[in-house]
Amino acid sequence: MTEAILLVGGRGTRLRPLTVNTPKPMVPAAGVPFLTHQLARARAAGVEHIVLATSYLAEVFEPYFGDGSAMGLHIEYVTEEEPLGTGGAIRNVAARLHSGPDEPVLIFNGDILTGLDIRALVATHESTGADVSLHLTRVDDPRAYGLVPTDPSGRVTAFLEKPQTPAEIVTDQINAGAYVFRRSVIDSIPAGRPVSVERETFPELLATGAHLQGMVDSTYWLDLGTPQAFVRGSADLVLGRAPSPAVPGRCGDRLVLPTARVAPDAKLTGGTVVCEGAQVGEGARVMGSTILSGAVVEPGAVITDSLVGARARIGERTVLSGTVVGDGAVIGPDNELREGVRIWCEAHIPAGALRFSSDQ
Repeated sequence: MTEAILLVGGRGTRLRPLTVNTPKPMVPAAGVPFLTHQLARARAAGVEHIVLATSYLAEVFEPYFGDGSAMGLHIEYVTEEEPLGTGGAIRNVAARLHSGPDEPVLIFNGDILTGLDIRALVATHESTGADVSLHLTRVDDPRAYGLVPTDPSGRVTAFLEKPQTPAEIVTDQINAGAYVFRRSVIDSIPAGRPVSVERETFPELLATGAHLQGMVDSTYWLDLGTPQAFVRGSADLVLGRAPSPAVPGRCGDRLVLPTARVAPDAKLTGGTVVCEGAQVGEGARVMGSTILSGAVVEPGAVITDSLVGARARIGERTVLSGTVVGDGAVIGPDNELREGVRIWCEAHIPAGALRFSSDQ
């Protein structure tokens, strides 16, 4: 048995207003809380015991997942009273682990959608005798990430801050947010204070001669930290581009949950999700978007690459593109909202109040 820690305590500030009422891992992706996909993939890889390291809106998790038995898991919950960072959160749950000092413990960040071969990461960890093994992925533009160069055997040689100049881009490998720790390494992390594994734990381990192994796995990988990325990740799950055994239906152009109502002539494409109790009216077109529970899309609306929050209402003929609408917001008819717009929860926009083009 391999056990795991899932880091789900972040406030999700980059995702607001999606995270005003809901912790980031519980925002629905492909019809279920995003965390469901991570738990299901861990279970499929043989994990049986998972500890959730919670903080922000911690009370939401246990009522939904319970003890995990419905998913074939044993789930425990540990809540941070004060934010402890990634390393501090890992150390804070150590008492709930059952592994011996030399046994492997999987650790996942709660905002990464990935096709990582979890069993291969564990096998790499065990075959190399590493103290910590890291999932690395290659990206076309690594300037937004910390770099993790390795030697020809895959052993990590450095942890480099985000490069500021082309000369500093010495590799396209980045930390992809999944690790295997030797249990004794977890116990060595300082307790009771904030610790960053990326900025403190890993560099210190490297400086003291510990063996940190990188495994490059360049299958699907997406950081869901922004609304646009979250919408894309949900669509990719529905389309089958991102693997998950937890998608509640067959992969395809659309996913309509059982209590949703969609007009016969409405067009849903591009991995669109319509959640429980939501309604899509006559002639509406929804492409690559998520309509959360209880939301209403009125006739003739056109929604592209957007997320409509729970109980929100989108008026007739309104156009949304690359937009996030918070829970309970009302967008009146004949508005036009374009890339990057975020409408806060419960906001009301009158008919025809916002446009990017003429009303003719």
